[in-house]
Amino acid sequence: MTDTLPATRSDSDVGATPAPTGSSRRIARLDRETTLMLIVPPVLVLLVFAGYVLWRQTADLDGTELRQLRWSTVITLIWEHVRLTFVSSALVVAIAVPLGVLLTRGRFRRLSPLVVGVANIGQAAPSLGLIVLLAIWLGFGFWTAVLALTLYGLLPVLRNTITGLQGVDPTLVEAGRGIGMSSAAVLFRVELPLAVPVIMAGVRTALVLVVGTATLATFINGGGLGDILQTGISLFRFSLMIAGAVLVALLALLIEWLGRVLELLTRPKGL
Repeated sequence: MTDTLPATRSDSDVGATPAPTGSSRRIARLDRETTLMLIVPPVLVLLVFAGYVLWRQTADLDGTELRQLRWSTVITLIWEHVRLTFVSSALVVAIAVPLGVLLTRGRFRRLSPLVVGVANIGQAAPSLGLIVLLAIWLGFGFWTAVLALTLYGLLPVLRNTITGLQGVDPTLVEAGRGIGMSSAAVLFRVELPLAVPVIMAGVRTALVLVVGTATLATFINGGGLGDILQTGISLFRFSLMIAGAVLVALLALLIEWLGRVLELLTRPKGL
């Protein structure tokens, strides 16, 4: 009878590390994509804005262009544009998320296609026409522009809230109820956390829509960077048109990046 010796590992086996699985490679790739998302957009914005500053300091501008592109004026217009964007976006979230939750509950589910259809009609309407019509009805100024931008940005957040909640695995909802959680507890501790990535994608889309459409607020004395564009178009000053377009584009890129960061920060762990 021979003794059975335990299997021994070779030196190469001892130093070997397990090959990365498909899951770990996917996580590493997502980490690289997240890092690029966090770094590239703000660096690009800084580089383009530095180019704008260099052009502004060296360009041969006439009196009208100098007045419109004066730094104090530009900073004031940027602040007005940011205020329009964030006030409108805050109202969009405050209205669309609770409404989306309501339209996924009980008997209100039947109204979901109707409400989303109405929101679709609102967004399909020409943005300038919507702003002007509201101004004729309610008067010119900041708050009329905010109302128009809020109506224009509702659809992405509302639709994504409904989609995100409807996409939650029903077995998880039943499991929550099975351990004695109330309907409100299931909503706030199970459904909404799982729907947050989809909802935040809608918020990010709404931010980009609102920051672009806010350029039209200048036509009803709502302020914003659209004033530079409107002056350039009225006076055929191509330098003002280009400068206004660049500033709006940079602001949109920066706000879209902030939306991505917020989406990343609010994503539940493990998703």
